[in-house]
Amino acid sequence: VQLQASGGGLVQAGGSLRLSCAASGRTFSGYAMAWFRQAPGKEREFVAVISWNAFNTYYADSVRGRFTISRDNAQNMVYLQMNSLKPDDTAVYYCAGGAYSSNPKDHVYWGQGTLVTVSS
Repeated sequence: VQLQASGGGLVQAGGSLRLSCAASGRTFSGYAMAWFRQAPGKEREFVAVISWNAFNTYYADSVRGRFTISRDNAQNMVYLQMNSLKPDDTAVYYCAGGAYSSNPKDHVYWGQGTLVTVSS
């Protein structure tokens, strides 16, 4: 599975962005999909994960209630709707595919990342 993330950009605090992740490969629907992020000088951290059938989702405490992960298996797409953005959300966001897990080691497929910058 190859992943291509897009949708990042510059937004003011309180604004919204929707990230997209396009997947290629016929086995996309068999994997849980997740978003991680990495801010400058910090380690990569978990953001959200969705099960292969979209029945289950799980979020990091820092984004719960503001971000929503979704997927469309027919279109091989995963999305991250980000609302009420804060400067602390500034990071490169990566989509990943693998197990239903918040541990990056459990995800075997990674996209190239898209930069989100939130200005105060």
